[in-house]
Amino acid sequence: MPLSLETLRDHVCGVAPTSVEWTVRAVARRDETIAVRRNAVEPVRSDEDEGALVSVAARGGVGFAGTVDLSRDGLGRAFAAAADWACRAGRLSLDPAPYLPQPVDGRYESPVHRTWQSESMGDKLMRLEGMSRILGTGEDIVDWGVSLWRTEIESFVIGSRGGTSRQRFDYLVPMMSATASWRGESQTRTFGGHARVRQGGLEVLTEVGFWDAAAGIRERARELVRAPNCPSAATSVVLAPDQMILQIHESIGHPLELDRILGDERNYAGSSFVTPDMFGTYRYGSEYLNIDFDPTVAGELATYGFDDDGQPAERTAIIRDGILLRPLGGRRSQRRAAMSGVANSRAASWNRPTIDRIANLNLAPGSASLDDLIGGIESGIYMETNRSWSIDDARNKFQFGCELGRVIRDGVLAEVVKNPNYRGISSTFWRSLDGVGAGSTVRVLGTPFCGKGEPNQIIRVGHASPACRFRDVDVFGGE
Repeated sequence: MPLSLETLRDHVCGVAPTSVEWTVRAVARRDETIAVRRNAVEPVRSDEDEGALVSVAARGGVGFAGTVDLSRDGLGRAFAAAADWACRAGRLSLDPAPYLPQPVDGRYESPVHRTWQSESMGDKLMRLEGMSRILGTGEDIVDWGVSLWRTEIESFVIGSRGGTSRQRFDYLVPMMSATASWRGESQTRTFGGHARVRQGGLEVLTEVGFWDAAAGIRERARELVRAPNCPSAATSVVLAPDQMILQIHESIGHPLELDRILGDERNYAGSSFVTPDMFGTYRYGSEYLNIDFDPTVAGELATYGFDDDGQPAERTAIIRDGILLRPLGGRRSQRRAAMSGVANSRAASWNRPTIDRIANLNLAPGSASLDDLIGGIESGIYMETNRSWSIDDARNKFQFGCELGRVIRDGVLAEVVKNPNYRGISSTFWRSLDGVGAGSTVRVLGTPFCGKGEPNQIIRVGHASPACRFRDVDVFGGE
């Protein structure tokens, strides 16, 4: 961030009102994307953005004003605009006592061992070109590509009570795909979709197996396009971690966001089948289901020291032994609902106010090996890597599709099948969970593309999960 924290604080203190509570959240972001498609290097895409959101609680309301002018005069105008909006909001507010969470002092930085700059742009592109040539080998491969998307973010949250949280994030998103065509049909295999994402430096690419994955991706695409369709049946299913994260995200994460439960998302992304009276007693899943909100896991995509209101983050149990305990709600939602929550008030950038968001939402491992999970099934389907999703506006009924399936026959993985899909109802599905993989099956994954809010906010979310087994699932193929 070109503007230092000390200078920003000096500018803010010179113009901030003294009779009301306020916060200033300043964010600087830098993005760079490099890509090779069909052996051709695409133009390098880069972007920089910097600004601040001023929030003021006054006269019964809370008002916000964003600015890219971080001078003393620019921040002064933003304070005046935010105070004006607070007064306007106060005349319409359902809450007679406006609340603005205040940040606490602290600092967080992503763990980086090899910086993005430690390898030249030419060397990185040369390595991607080599991977592209491997991906595109074979007449039946009709489209292919490989890319790296790197983001660096620095943020400050300053409050009227003197607290300041400071954070620096480094994100890396590796992506790769190959599409095969045969007899008028095509199938695509990817590097986990966009799920193999982490905080960190170039070391992440080695940790997730990116550099050595191209040949396997290509051969899986060729195998899939020649494979039979997934059979349709009510049967047992084993979901790999890169599909489990979508299941957790859509049918646990979003339904438990407290502002959604309170009705804030009904006009855009829907509501939730969860109601406030369910917490503490509702059986969300079987006794194997244990879910933690945990923004403390080193390297996971949504790990942080503080949420964007400056509240300290800590690991918190959300579901224990299948029983729903706590919603995903930040300080303002907690106050509205008179419920405990977590530090998950987050914003996509400086020009958005914070809302309740999924952060790192992880499923705790069990004790079964992958062989144990599969060995306990006489007839079923193993599925990897989400490729399609649909869920109703109460986050209840869902239908998900995967890139790759394998038949399970007499406790052994058998032939590959294409177009594996399954559907269900959230609570019924999680109650059918009857096996959870051990730590050896856990993968730390996530998505950089979780959308919510009006105006829309796209944000990063982390999920870690083992492989899991479910009974009596409605499975269907592509025919």
